[in-house]
Amino acid sequence: MSANKLRLGPLPKAEIVKLTVTLPAELKQRLERYAQLHSQVHGEPVDAVALIPHMLDAFIGRDREFLKRSRNCGTLSGPPSPPST
Repeated sequence: MSANKLRLGPLPKAEIVKLTVTLPAELKQRLERYAQLHSQVHGEPVDAVALIPHMLDAFIGRDREFLKRSRNCGTLSGPPSPPST
């Protein structure tokens, strides 16, 4: 499997803050399997906990409605709005 087959690419280094979440057991197992595959594909060991923030960021970054509303209200961060004509 090539690296471009996974939605989540190599993990960037970033400042972190701690957040505690509760997950269903089945989702935790799926995250652990994804982490295993991600490690194989990218050649770097990674655990499921390290993947979660990047998965959430990718999800939010692709949510068109969220991005649209973020631009319209101006209070949420998101990509800059295109200039109006």
